[in-house]
Amino acid sequence: MTTLAAIEPTERTVLPGKPPYTIDDLLEFPDDGNRYELCNGSLLVSSAPAILHQVAITNALGILQRAAPRNLLTLTYVNFRVSDKDYYIPDLVVVPRSAALTRGLMFSPRDMLLAGEVVSPSTRKQDKGLKPLAYAEAGVPIYWRLELDEGPTLYVYELNGDSYDPPTAYKAGAVAELTKPFPLSFDPADLLD
Repeated sequence: MTTLAAIEPTERTVLPGKPPYTIDDLLEFPDDGNRYELCNGSLLVSSAPAILHQVAITNALGILQRAAPRNLLTLTYVNFRVSDKDYYIPDLVVVPRSAALTRGLMFSPRDMLLAGEVVSPSTRKQDKGLKPLAYAEAGVPIYWRLELDEGPTLYVYELNGDSYDPPTAYKAGAVAELTKPFPLSFDPADLLD
């Protein structure tokens, strides 16, 4: 029987710089398979998403792409720079086509019309607590939180001033009729179909 004490890491990543980190520090990080984000200079680290997570993102992307007007694009895993010490990689975004075709490495808050996260066990606290606060403070008009273990359920947050109103929940089996950032109808069950 193997005990936790007997298991030793085989590889260790040494990160350049020291906290609080900046985006410039992140650009020097090794490509080690982890996804690094920043919140007020503190690292948020997550591994590559699981297969079901990727299925939900792919399906959400397709649903959004079919409904989006020509002047908007839906993308996944983009660099979202809020400040030198705040940087996120949303699972899903809607941005103006003009911004997507002219930005270099990162989008700014003024580019984001929608940011979405698919909740994983390892990111649950960030996606339910930290990200809605951070995205609202950045001025992102719409935040989607997709809870796969709830059927799935789509939680839609809409910006009201500098914070989000309580989310509206759309459960699998019922059609979500949305108007922002553009008219859209779908059953959240389709995210895992």
